[in-house]
Amino acid sequence: MLNRISRELTQRQDRPAARAMLFAAGLTEADLDRPQVGIVSSGFEGNPCNMHLNGLAAAVKESVQSAEMVGFVSNTTGVSDGISMGTAGMRYSLPSRDLIADSIETIASAQHYDGLVTIMGCDKNMPGAMIAMARLDRPALMIYGGTIAPGRHNGDRLDVVSSFEALGRRLAGTITSEEFRRIVRLSCPGAGACGGMFTANTMASVIEVMGMSLPSSSSNPATSTDKVAECERAGAAIRVLLERNLRPSDILTRKAFENAITLAIALGGSTNVVLHLLAIARTLEIDLTLDDFQRICDRTPLLADFRPSGPYVMEDLHAIGGMPAVIRMLLDEGLIHGNCMTVTGGTLAENSTAAPPLSPGQRVIRDVDDPIKGTGHLRILYGNVAEGGAVAKITGKEGEVFEGPARVFDSEAEANRAIGEGCIRKGDVIVIRYEGPRGGPGMPEMLTPTSMIMGSGLGGDVALVTDGRFSGGTHGFVVGHITPEAQEGGLIALIADGDVIRIDAIRNTIDADIPVAEIETRRKRWSAPPLRVTSGALYRYAQTVSPASHGCTTDRPSDA
Repeated sequence: MLNRISRELTQRQDRPAARAMLFAAGLTEADLDRPQVGIVSSGFEGNPCNMHLNGLAAAVKESVQSAEMVGFVSNTTGVSDGISMGTAGMRYSLPSRDLIADSIETIASAQHYDGLVTIMGCDKNMPGAMIAMARLDRPALMIYGGTIAPGRHNGDRLDVVSSFEALGRRLAGTITSEEFRRIVRLSCPGAGACGGMFTANTMASVIEVMGMSLPSSSSNPATSTDKVAECERAGAAIRVLLERNLRPSDILTRKAFENAITLAIALGGSTNVVLHLLAIARTLEIDLTLDDFQRICDRTPLLADFRPSGPYVMEDLHAIGGMPAVIRMLLDEGLIHGNCMTVTGGTLAENSTAAPPLSPGQRVIRDVDDPIKGTGHLRILYGNVAEGGAVAKITGKEGEVFEGPARVFDSEAEANRAIGEGCIRKGDVIVIRYEGPRGGPGMPEMLTPTSMIMGSGLGGDVALVTDGRFSGGTHGFVVGHITPEAQEGGLIALIADGDVIRIDAIRNTIDADIPVAEIETRRKRWSAPPLRVTSGALYRYAQTVSPASHGCTTDRPSDA
């Protein structure tokens, strides 16, 4: 019985209206006996990450129909992080993850779909789909829309971060206005998500190693024939899942999350992976904490030299064997668990027997005995600035300890103005606050200030600390996800210009040198500012969101 859920509508005699409407939607009598698969695309025009996804959804539907099932395509929403970056629109990015999860849960539940295939592109689409699939716990798999090709200019390879950094170079006077315009024009050459190991490619990679997408999904480029072939395999794959009743809860185990963290660290992945894995785990009631990230980070080397801190993009990995080759290497080195089930119906180890080895002589992925850094780049910091924890992205290229006077800003916009006007000096620790999940609201990413810092030549000379978060394209000495956030009265709300802040990514600490008595004096004078919004989606989000240390979930906020 493959139509375990849809038969509630198609087989019961007391559901005539449901059958009448399904006939109107094009089903035949024979179709009523077949399983129904919801095919959910986050495709929308106006964003390269998502603009091709509806075409992929059509290919998936054809493969589902070829496997003698019924496929119904629907759409969920999305936010282009790159387009909204640095604007008020960026506050909707992280909340869109929960909106996506809610919308997928809603249509799949209300329409009684037996299985689910989601086709996702940009950053929050993928964890949103994963949260929904975990809630529904029906046979399901995800297809990643794929990575964009790099842009090219004067022999250099470009991506969306190149355009942000070009702004910093233009403001610093190191390139002309015409050069700036050319870089912007050429940075994103077509369809696909941002090419480096930014959040989209990070999440696609960890979802593949967790077993929830088909092998090579994360590394197949957006416009490649391999991506089309992947969509053509989806129908047969989801039928196997239905036949075995193999569900997300069978695949997304504690070991699968450990594999995800290990891969993210080995690849130099985005800090956002911490938020999203915590949120998915909380949905499944798996006890995953910030400390698990640090524990795995301490035993996992940084092996991949991807952008933003290195020269390579995901398309380069595809050329040397793709993600299956990386997973095979990590299995051979004993760094990940091979006995985890996947959507192929086989284990991770069984899938890897068909994977090629990494191409000889390649430098995208280093050998374990020749790492970029002996331990991981994601550091979980604690101290008086972050009693509930913070997340730093330290590859080692920036150094591992930074100490300097605070330059405090109550919004990202204020910080961007100061950076653009040349008001930041070497040695400063830029503090951007009231940009957390509640204070933002929405915990916007800080790619604009970090890129301007890098472009202006200060990347190795300043640090940035925030209760907001960072794009996967961010690099430099940066610390985000400060908990408690400023809106909740965390110490970050009490820091003043000139206070010395010390960040130690060896001891994993972040502290402000403020006497205890002075902290108490400032706390008595402090009161929470009013929220920046008083109605609508962001207001509801601010009322229900859990702290960053719990993944910024909204469906399980009570124990925040």
